[in-house]
Amino acid sequence: MENKTIYEKPVTLKNIFKFAVPTIAMTVFMSFYTMVDGLFVSNLIGTDALSAINLTAPVIQLVTAISTMLATGGSAVIMKKMGEQKDQEAKEDFTFLILVNVSVGFLMCALGYLAMDHIFAGMNLSAEVEGYCVEYLSRYLLFTVPILLMNNFTLYMIASGKATLSLICSVAGGVLNMVLDYVFISIFDMGISGAAVATGIGYSVTAVVGLFVFGRKKSLLYFTKPVVRLKVLANAASNGCSEMATALVTGIVTMMFNWTMLKFAGENGVAAVTIIMYVLMFASSLYTGYSYGVAPMVSFYYGEQNHGKLKKLIAVSLKVIAAISVLTAAGSFAFTKPLVSVFARPDNPVYGLAVTGNRICTIALLFIGFNIFASGMFTALSNGAVSAILAFSRSFVFMVAMMLLLPAVLGMNGIWLATPAAELLALALSGGMFFKYRKRYQY
Repeated sequence: MENKTIYEKPVTLKNIFKFAVPTIAMTVFMSFYTMVDGLFVSNLIGTDALSAINLTAPVIQLVTAISTMLATGGSAVIMKKMGEQKDQEAKEDFTFLILVNVSVGFLMCALGYLAMDHIFAGMNLSAEVEGYCVEYLSRYLLFTVPILLMNNFTLYMIASGKATLSLICSVAGGVLNMVLDYVFISIFDMGISGAAVATGIGYSVTAVVGLFVFGRKKSLLYFTKPVVRLKVLANAASNGCSEMATALVTGIVTMMFNWTMLKFAGENGVAAVTIIMYVLMFASSLYTGYSYGVAPMVSFYYGEQNHGKLKKLIAVSLKVIAAISVLTAAGSFAFTKPLVSVFARPDNPVYGLAVTGNRICTIALLFIGFNIFASGMFTALSNGAVSAILAFSRSFVFMVAMMLLLPAVLGMNGIWLATPAAELLALALSGGMFFKYRKRYQY
């Protein structure tokens, strides 16, 4: 009943924030402790190890891509059924999709180990950096299933009206990760493998709590006897394919950034890209958290056919995204040097590269929020096709085009300008789709 009360409340900025702020705080904190990982690694091990974390990122994104698809797409399908008062069916589908995720986790873990020896060949890395890559990834893969469960339970806790609990889990996991980073790297001298293990254990907190929460019948969603409905799996996959595409192409684009940087600036350039990605990820987490927070509301109102609430929710959301965009862009530009100095000292060649790059890439923060929200909104409206087009165009088509064109013309500055240029093109496409489907969904 608590969740129905939440969805039945008037759509006001105050009520939206009550629902979304825990999710925003959660995603911000998760990005923060990812940055702390980089902080410990760069300061206690070195910038070569920081480069290695970025070089392994595409593999990790590939491993989690399918789970991301099923989590986001499944949440939209299940909450739509809840809005249609098909509660028991929603619980059966929820249990089925969680089991599918666990199976995917074991499969991706096995494939990761089989491919590990071939992943970093041909990248012309130094022996030290390549060793860091293999060491980090081999430890990280051990936690594949808990990490996939964390991805799922985070969204399902939010959808069940337990966003505060999800936040608590994220904070607890983040604090544990930070403590273990120091313990494993500094005290036990485990090196970069200690950072991977600390991250895996931190992520596992939400997975463990989620098993207890959804194992009790007091929750809006809980485990029950699963029913295999291939149509539900197909709907979840189609609805969430944009998020999977984002994860996949983010990995591909990250590889392109790394290869281009290795060409222009060597391994120092890869370290600089890593620092800038941390800054952009931290700022973008505000948009992602807000979009995740309001997505169940969008799905519920759509299933309920409450067009008045849906229209007001989206109108308020666009104003919120605009405000966040201006604040994050201004903050990132103003505090570029302090942010970069946390990871690299001014006498380190990585520092100058990262300062220049961050000031240019900051422009992208004016556009990213609208693109993230547009893709998430169409996923929540069960229009996975449009969401996929937006995500794929933004993360792959536009980004690859800009990465091929701008560095060839402008050199290093072209690498940094690729992200703002791609996001601006994506904003034009998002706006077009928004107005095209306005009458269909009556928002």
